[in-house]
Amino acid sequence: MGTLYLDRRDLSLRLDGKRLVIEEPDARPRGVPLALLERVVMQGQVHFDSGALAALAEQGTSVVCLSARHSRRTAILIGPGHGDARRRLAQYQLSFDAAARLTLARTLIAAKLQAQIRLLENAQEQRPDVRKPLHDGLATIRALLPTLAEAGELATVLGLEGAGAAAHYAALTALFAPTLNFTGRNRRPPRDPVNACLSLGYTLLHFEAVRAAYGAGLDPLLGFFHEPAYGRESLACDLIEPLRPRLDNWVWRLFRERWLRAEDFVADKGACLLAKGGRQTFYAGYEAWVPPLRRYLRRECYRLANWLNGRAPALAEADSDGD
Repeated sequence: MGTLYLDRRDLSLRLDGKRLVIEEPDARPRGVPLALLERVVMQGQVHFDSGALAALAEQGTSVVCLSARHSRRTAILIGPGHGDARRRLAQYQLSFDAAARLTLARTLIAAKLQAQIRLLENAQEQRPDVRKPLHDGLATIRALLPTLAEAGELATVLGLEGAGAAAHYAALTALFAPTLNFTGRNRRPPRDPVNACLSLGYTLLHFEAVRAAYGAGLDPLLGFFHEPAYGRESLACDLIEPLRPRLDNWVWRLFRERWLRAEDFVADKGACLLAKGGRQTFYAGYEAWVPPLRRYLRRECYRLANWLNGRAPALAEADSDGD
């Protein structure tokens, strides 16, 4: 099973039996067997008929649509999910259990802080020339762990996560060439090449988390660390927190090994955008890098679902003689 990226103007999709046919002007149509597709990423103007969309959903192929210029997610299509409603009932009950949420949140953020520490320790070995900012970031993040272990409120955990993120990004700025103008995290829109890659990578990881949660029978909207917010998949936000430093490290590698350079980006009304060639490089590298993280998300979602099963209320059996 694989991922299909569609990132060209005026592409059209149609269904031909068990194949998805891709058509574009001045080119021969290409067919992709539906059975080979696990996810489809569309960017920009892609035209498709309802039959193709229905076929993708029916076989469980997820689709994410990104805006043409800013690579923001505009829509997600996910097919049939897990049928055990008890998991969601238990998840809803969990949202009112402050003690359980606090325990899960502390574990989650501890994993994120540890991942940040590993990244910066590795960076120290590779970049002794910028040892001071990396050392300062490490000292700050390490000092947060004992406080996190004793945190008695979710608000405290949230504050510690924010402090760790600030120290982490401040240290990361020393790793990138000054010509990239990376001075810390910014978004909506990203204003430099590094943040353009971080934003796109986080968007794709978030999509994977939504997909994994839905497949495990969980409600992606209802998290335990991130509070519910209109239109936000808070559980997906929770799930990718420990993975963010790993994506940060991969983005550093993209620039360190010069797979991406400043000329792969364009400026547009204050935003920094990946140009077409840069997106192709990014997507190819992402697909080679992300499989272990997809497996992690599936595993963690099923672990959470199985734990919730132990807290779930019993359901009445369905009436087989119903309408």
